[in-house]
Amino acid sequence: MATSPSAPIDLAQLHSFHVALAQSTRVLSLLGAGLSASSGLPTFRGAGGLWRTHDATSLATPEAFEANPGLVWQFYSYRRHMALQAQPNAAHYALAELARRMPGFLTLSQNVDGLSQRANHPPAQLQLLHGTLFAVRCMDRELCRYGPEPNFVDPIVPALAIPTSGADPTANTTRHSAATTDHNHQPAQDLDISNISVPLDSLSPSDLPTCPKCTHALLRPNVVWFGESLPWTVLETVDTYIAQPPPIDLILVLGTSAKVFPAAGYIAEARAKGARVCVVNTDVNDAPPGGWQEGDWFFRGDAAVLVPMLLEPVIGRVVVPDVAPHTPVV
Repeated sequence: MATSPSAPIDLAQLHSFHVALAQSTRVLSLLGAGLSASSGLPTFRGAGGLWRTHDATSLATPEAFEANPGLVWQFYSYRRHMALQAQPNAAHYALAELARRMPGFLTLSQNVDGLSQRANHPPAQLQLLHGTLFAVRCMDRELCRYGPEPNFVDPIVPALAIPTSGADPTANTTRHSAATTDHNHQPAQDLDISNISVPLDSLSPSDLPTCPKCTHALLRPNVVWFGESLPWTVLETVDTYIAQPPPIDLILVLGTSAKVFPAAGYIAEARAKGARVCVVNTDVNDAPPGGWQEGDWFFRGDAAVLVPMLLEPVIGRVVVPDVAPHTPVV
């Protein structure tokens, strides 16, 4: 491993990584929520995973949408709004630039927040394992099959606009602060919809996004809900990438505990083909599957700071715009 949990970055290990990166032509990166934490986005998994009074994970199911589509859409409208208020950080831009400079680079993201897309990461080199908040599809998959279709409109329909009145701005009623730790951006503000003192409207299906193709079924966010299968096109793309020659040189594990499969399994697959593993995380206890091995790198700290530093010999200095476009430039 590279550094001890409390030590500053080990310059010898940094140099070692730079040498390996310069000699690499095929690099896989695996992204997790830690990459977006520096942009100020709250997470809804793990301890304290509440949205208002709801267990957020209980809203992320097909059964929840069938029972109360209005509530589920309010939750996802909040998440879409939060993600659009956040800005891609320097790590997102660094990875996008590496993709442009290295044709053999592929990013597999577990994030649904759209920040990689808004940093203009080349779409062909970005695979979204859990889908995205910023695409929608028809609920009628048998007769209609509309989507997934990109959609960055906020609010997606008028009824899902974020409430702006009746809230006590000093109330500390949410467990999730949107304040960012990224020194490049100003802190975002908590939104009234996360404040349990602001009652939510009871929405009917007619208030919600409707499929423009069949005109009768509801649209849903194109994210993978609990109990649903991961997108087979993404799995097939990543499997093909790992299997094809030449072997992967490096796998970058960025801002993820690498405990959830199948994403975690890609680390072992890449390692079995000779790839060296580089982990960037805030927790030294988040070892890759199989534990640490000789030749691994571990850099502890903020991915928004460390990733551009790691990639700098190939991509140069990263320039972060003051404001990223809401809709990706294609």
